[in-house]
Amino acid sequence: MIRSDCRHLGMMKTRGDLGRAIAGFVLRYSPRDIVQMKLNFSRKIRDINPGYQKELEEAITGHLQGTYQDVRLMNQQGTFSSMHTSTPESSPAYWEMVANQCSTGDEIEDRLRFLKFLLAGFCMLVKNTPGHPVGMPFPGGDRVEKIDGVYYCPVRTKANDVDAALCPFCPALQTPETGYLKPPRNASEHRKQEYLRNCFDLHHFNG
Repeated sequence: MIRSDCRHLGMMKTRGDLGRAIAGFVLRYSPRDIVQMKLNFSRKIRDINPGYQKELEEAITGHLQGTYQDVRLMNQQGTFSSMHTSTPESSPAYWEMVANQCSTGDEIEDRLRFLKFLLAGFCMLVKNTPGHPVGMPFPGGDRVEKIDGVYYCPVRTKANDVDAALCPFCPALQTPETGYLKPPRNASEHRKQEYLRNCFDLHHFNG
C-alpha cells in the first residue's frame, strides 16, 4: 500500500498537486499519531546529553505539530490550487526512497515512518523549506538557520551516504565552515556586496 502511495506521489507534476496528494494521506492520521512519534523520538534519544535532548525534543515536536497543522490548514483553505510551480526534479527519487524505507514488514512502524516522510516531503518538495526546522541543533552547536531568506544546514552535504537521509532532497545550503562566508543578517546592500566579494576572493579562487 505505501509503495503504491509513493508511486502516486512521485507522479505529481506541480507543488500544488503534490501538496494536495500529501494532505490526502496525512489527514488519515490523527494528532495522537504525532504524539506517538514524539514519544518514539524521545526514547530514541534518551541516552544523549539531557540539555541537548531537551532542545531536540522541543525542536522536533514543534516541527511535527506545526507541519501537520500547515497541511491541514492549506488543504482546508484551498491554497494548493494556486501553487502551479513544478515539483523539484528530485521528487520521484524521494518517494522511491520513502517506499524503500517504509517496507520493513512492521505495519505499525512503517505507518508512522511514512507520516514522518510525508511531513518532511511536504516541507521540502511543496513549501521549499528544509526537512529539519530552523533552529534545530546539531552536535557541535551549529543549527539550521535562515539568513536573508536563504536556509543553511550544518549537515546538508555530510549525510548523503545515509540511505534514509533527507539531505539530498533538501533545499537548504550547506552552512559554510568558515565564519566570513556566512552571509550577514539583515545586512545593508554594502554589507551584502562585501560578503559576495569575500566569497569570490577568499574562497572560490583561493588556489
